[in-house]
Amino acid sequence: MKTIDIRKLTTQELTTETTKLKEEIAEMRRKIALGEVANVRAVRLKRKDLARVLTVLSEQLMKETA
Repeated sequence: MKTIDIRKLTTQELTTETTKLKEEIAEMRRKIALGEVANVRAVRLKRKDLARVLTVLSEQLMKETA
């Protein structure tokens, strides 16, 4: 996900996206452990997406409280 797209989302949508990404990462780790996934670098991309979402969410929450 691009940062521009993430910034267009509401706080509620960002929270939902965070939960979804965490579940996807856990599922990918499980599949890697079982040897079902050939592309282990995909986890890295998901973690970076999660970091982007959390960063934007934090920024939005700071703006709301200020």
